[in-house]
Amino acid sequence: MSELIIRTMLPHELKVAIEWARIEGWNPGLEDATLFYQADPEGFFVAELAGDIVAVGSAVRYDTHFAFCGLYIVAPEHRGKGYGLALTKHRLAYCGKRNIGIDGVLENVEIYQRVGYQPYYQNKRFQKCATAHDVSSTIQDVTVQHIDAVIAYDKQCFPAKRDMFLKGWLQQKNGKALCVIENGQVRGYAVRRQCVEGYKVGPLFADSKAVATQLLGALQQDIIGEIIILDVPENNPLAIELAIGEHMEVVFATSRMYQHGLPDIAHHKIYGITTFELG
Repeated sequence: MSELIIRTMLPHELKVAIEWARIEGWNPGLEDATLFYQADPEGFFVAELAGDIVAVGSAVRYDTHFAFCGLYIVAPEHRGKGYGLALTKHRLAYCGKRNIGIDGVLENVEIYQRVGYQPYYQNKRFQKCATAHDVSSTIQDVTVQHIDAVIAYDKQCFPAKRDMFLKGWLQQKNGKALCVIENGQVRGYAVRRQCVEGYKVGPLFADSKAVATQLLGALQQDIIGEIIILDVPENNPLAIELAIGEHMEVVFATSRMYQHGLPDIAHHKIYGITTFELG
């Protein structure tokens, strides 16, 4: 009988994981393989049996205190054999004593609790067809000169420094990044990326619902009629109000779970998370 081997994913194999995500209906971004890898090149893993990949998963270590696990898929023909659990234990070991977050599918919450995760709230996927909006004069494209200020703003809303990832995320091909600047200060920013179907917005971080509304509206102007998706944390009631006010409908949800408690960040400024895979 062949032995299960768990090893670090090679760069080209991340495209396999993204393709599996497409088959699962997760609708990945067109540039996700390249951009995800930049977050932590050592944090992507495969479980291999007799030379064939049977499971994939990520464990991105952002700093010495925080990590996020995602992109977890077991090949359908190999489910229920313990390969996924072995991969999960390997990823947890890689993360060490860090607080680890995940966005777990709702039907598997109890399984995740068995390995130490606790649920805190749901992230709800809202979507609609993009519509026309008035665009505020405070909206600006994120250019090279804005990147440092946007990265500094991001630190309020994410549990760890992620400068390298954000530099790629903000400037990605087929993407659009906008910010609101008032009195020389960033008041919010948002990124839109093209996916297999339509476009996803994430993150959408803002000082207020009004700023978030401006950003989301501006991101629709050049894709009117296309599907636009926003993953909204229910622990920010104003974010839910924003999505409903935009006539978006819930199509999916995950449970945001952590190993060592809810991070102390500006949850009231999070109107859309970055991704289910990377937090």
